[in-house]
Amino acid sequence: MGDLRVRVDRALQEFVESEIAALTALDDELAPVAEQLRASVAGGKRIRPAFCYWGWRAAGQPDADQMVRAAAALELVHAAAIVHDDIIDRSPLRRGRVTAHARLGDGLAIMVGDLLLAWAGELFHTSGLPRAFLARAVSAWTAMGRELIAGECLEILRTGAAPDVGLSLQVVRLKTGSYTIEWPLRIGAVLGGAAPGVLTALAAYARPLGEAFQLRDDLWGVFGDPAETGKSAQDDLTGRKPTALLALTLERADGGDRSQLRELLKEPVPADETARIRQIMDRSGARDQVRQMIDDRAAAARAALARARLPAEAAAALTRLITEVTADV
Repeated sequence: MGDLRVRVDRALQEFVESEIAALTALDDELAPVAEQLRASVAGGKRIRPAFCYWGWRAAGQPDADQMVRAAAALELVHAAAIVHDDIIDRSPLRRGRVTAHARLGDGLAIMVGDLLLAWAGELFHTSGLPRAFLARAVSAWTAMGRELIAGECLEILRTGAAPDVGLSLQVVRLKTGSYTIEWPLRIGAVLGGAAPGVLTALAAYARPLGEAFQLRDDLWGVFGDPAETGKSAQDDLTGRKPTALLALTLERADGGDRSQLRELLKEPVPADETARIRQIMDRSGARDQVRQMIDDRAAAARAALARARLPAEAAAALTRLITEVTADV
């Protein structure tokens, strides 16, 4: 897995540096934008390229540098989504670095995110895979973008609304789960010409795992160490994001805690109040329930994988990825 990350990083660096050279050749004044583009792609666990690559291998295809390049394009989609998400959330930090909008302003940050999306399509289609292979994935690539944007829109529309666990899980699936795991895995498998039975088996694995990943991310957003998460623990709370964690807390907390939590969330949450919110979440049992939801979904993914008839190396890699994306806070 580590070797795959190194190869993805190398493919991204070669592509990004080539594109930055072309951009700055237009005008030297674009240098700050170029630097932000470079920073936006740096770091990260390369989870999406990993699922895409192993979808290809699950289809019975051999290792190929062209596939690594195609998979790396998914990281550019993720980088673009992060830039836009940080603007919406007004997040000052990401991966321990100043965010694009905090450094350049909203207007230039939007342009950075837009260009990253354009780059994703370019890298994918110039990966070196046969055109016939790439054509197989057009509808899946389009559906991935549709669900990502739908999830983001629904999160905005539902922020501050009455808590609803079911609606929160829908946002989880669309905004993060599908474009992190389900669609990258499917795109890789479709590129590799996977049989319908393989695609069905991979979907049964990816859907619960995608939900588990976002539920874990919601826990990290509140209970994680900012030194490890790279962003403030107040971001999700201040934004009153419609997470399952918040919905369950408001649903399960006793009257006093519920009233206190609603008051705390009326204004931007100061750092010294975050601990009080965590205590309310713990007392309500919401934190433990979300952890159980994660474990249940991880178990469902393992069961689906056990039923699937996949090449041994792909099955082993997909098993390891379950642990990687559901590790406890």
